[in-house]
Amino acid sequence: MSLCPRKWLAPWAIVGGLALGSPGAAEDAPFARWLDDLRREAAENGISDATLDATLSDLSPIERVLELDRHQPEFTQTLWTYLDKRVTPRVIETGRRMMRRHATLLEQVAARHGVQKRFLVAFWGLESHYGAHTGGFPLVGALATLAHDRRRADFFRAQVLSALDGIEAGDIPLDARSSWAGAMGHCQFIPTTFAAYAVDGDGDGRRDMWGSLPDVFGSAANYLARSGWDPTRTWGREVRLPSNFDLDLIGLKVRKSLKEWQMLGVRKVDGRDLPKVAMDGSLILPAGVRGPAFLVYDNFRTIMVWNRSQLYAVAVGHLADRLIGKEPLRTPRPADTRSLSRRDIEALQARLTSLGYDPGPTDGIAGPGTRDAIRRFQKHARLPADGYPTFGLLERLGIASRPAPARPLADDGRDG
Repeated sequence: MSLCPRKWLAPWAIVGGLALGSPGAAEDAPFARWLDDLRREAAENGISDATLDATLSDLSPIERVLELDRHQPEFTQTLWTYLDKRVTPRVIETGRRMMRRHATLLEQVAARHGVQKRFLVAFWGLESHYGAHTGGFPLVGALATLAHDRRRADFFRAQVLSALDGIEAGDIPLDARSSWAGAMGHCQFIPTTFAAYAVDGDGDGRRDMWGSLPDVFGSAANYLARSGWDPTRTWGREVRLPSNFDLDLIGLKVRKSLKEWQMLGVRKVDGRDLPKVAMDGSLILPAGVRGPAFLVYDNFRTIMVWNRSQLYAVAVGHLADRLIGKEPLRTPRPADTRSLSRRDIEALQARLTSLGYDPGPTDGIAGPGTRDAIRRFQKHARLPADGYPTFGLLERLGIASRPAPARPLADDGRDG
């Protein structure tokens, strides 16, 4: 049995988890005819009739999958709402219990792949709540539904073909369940990531992301290690910035040594000096100037290979810290942490456009273009230029809508 099945996407597409689709290539064809074409392609690439009969017979689109794919959340997530939902006391306590229960296995995996056990458990907790929530949709059915849909047809066609390859090899069960978007098992790997990075950790001849923790931890560690993880370093830390700090230095594009950040007035959150070690970092403000500042290192960037969201990467790092007894964030939570709705962001984008600060399309998504436009407006208005959309900014621009509903609250540079 091959542990390196055919790769249906170029490596950059596998690692990034994204690919550009070709609108019109899929959904225009009736599903049955499209499925026949998929079957022919899979057969040409070595998938047996037995596997194709078992997985593709009587297949039809899953409407709920399309609903979830089309769904756009009404309110954006702030750092606070993100952490409140994902790094809860229950998640922390369960993770500590799992670290004790699986200590020997985690130590073996850490020694083999060079990824600290607390990070492996943090990924596990965030992805599937330690295996409790691995998905309830039929894997092939969900992927075929999205591959037939024109929005991301090419990407999901690659995923369904890779899933069929895994089924053919005996690694993926015929009746495998996944998330609505085809993320699989305890670590929620998409099929192409599974094909490229999953390992047989228990030596039974297959890579089982649903029932074998040696395979789960080994696969997660292999993915991180091959993506650049440094086992001698941590992910980052909460820091304190001086009152006159130049906000143009915020962002992952700016890298400086810890010595340089120290000279610019950056300190540990408790006011102590930064570690005197030879390493680089970048500063991020995921909640704007009123939230915590983080000095993040190369392992933070590796977390973002797994998931490109800065909020996700902060959550992984923070949960990993809490699992070994480190403190909660020290920066006080502002009294007003209301989330903005998509209509709020659209109104903000429209107003910025009218003022000559082009944010790009008026789509209700506060992406890089919108944040850059906010930053330029803030500089012109002599405001702290953090590029962060807030309710206060809407009020400043005279476009504040009704408040969002209340949301429930639910060392050194080396690791350790």
